[in-house]
Amino acid sequence: MSLSISSSPAAAYAPAQGGVMAQASSENFPVASRILGRRQRANLLAIYGFARLVDDIGDEVPGDRLALLDWLEAELDQVYAGGSLEHPVMRSLAGAVAESALPKTPFQRLIEANRRDQTVARYQTFEELLDYCQLSAAPVGELVLHVFGSATPDRVELSNRICAGLQVTEHLQDVAEDYRRGRIYLPREDMERFGCDEAELVPGSPRAPLGNLLAHECERARLLLAAGAPLARTLGLRPRLAVSGFVAGGRSALDALERSGFELTLGHRSRSRARFAAGWLKAVSGR
Repeated sequence: MSLSISSSPAAAYAPAQGGVMAQASSENFPVASRILGRRQRANLLAIYGFARLVDDIGDEVPGDRLALLDWLEAELDQVYAGGSLEHPVMRSLAGAVAESALPKTPFQRLIEANRRDQTVARYQTFEELLDYCQLSAAPVGELVLHVFGSATPDRVELSNRICAGLQVTEHLQDVAEDYRRGRIYLPREDMERFGCDEAELVPGSPRAPLGNLLAHECERARLLLAAGAPLARTLGLRPRLAVSGFVAGGRSALDALERSGFELTLGHRSRSRARFAAGWLKAVSGR
C-alpha cells in the first residue's frame, strides 16, 4: 500500500513531534526523565513517539487499520534501509536507531501487538495475557535498555517483568475504556472464577465480585513489578533512577486504583506526588 504524507490517514491521526513531547509529561510512566542526558531523553522520546503512533493507528484511526499498520511497517523498513520517510515521528526514530543501534525486532513486535488488537478481543488465561504483553510492552523496556547501553539477556528478562506489570496496570486503569472499544483484557477464566459478567465493565463503582477480581489482578501486577525491580541495582546511577521511576509509577497507579475502590472510569486517576516519591525511593533500592 503506497501512501503519501498528504493522503495518509495515519499521518493525519498520529501525534506530531510536539504532541509527543506534551504527552510524555502526562503519562503514568514517564519515558524521558530530566535526570537523563539530552541525547538519551531525545532517543527515549523517539521510541515513545513510535509507540504512540502505532497505538493511535491500532486504537483511534478509522478505516482499514491493518492496512495502515502495514504502511507503518513499511516505514519501519525504510528506517533500517536508509530510505525516505513520510512521518516526522519516523524521521525522529531513524536518528535514535542510528545513534543507539536499536534493533528492529522490538518495533515489529509493537506493530504485531496492534495487529492482534484488531482480531483478538478476549484472553482466556493470565498466561495468554502475559504473552500479549511480550508484544505490547516488553519491546519498549528492551529498547530503553539499548538506549542505556545495558541490554544484556538477564536485564531484558527483568525488564520484561516490569513491563508486564506496567501493562497489566494500564489494563486495570482502562477496563471501562477498553470495554467501550470492544476489548477485555481481564482473563476470562478469572472473570468466571470471581463470578463477573462483562456487562459490569462500565464506569462506576464495581460490585463486590468485580472489585475482588480487580484486587486479584492488582496483586499480580505488584508481583510482576517486584520481580523486575532488582533491574535497577544493575544499572548506572541515571538509568537506575529512570527505571526506578517506571516501577514507582506503576506502584503509584495501583495505589490509586485501590484507594478508589477500583472505581471504573474513562480516564486515568491523578496520583499522589508524595506516594510516588516514596515509591520511587523504594524502587531505587531495588525493592
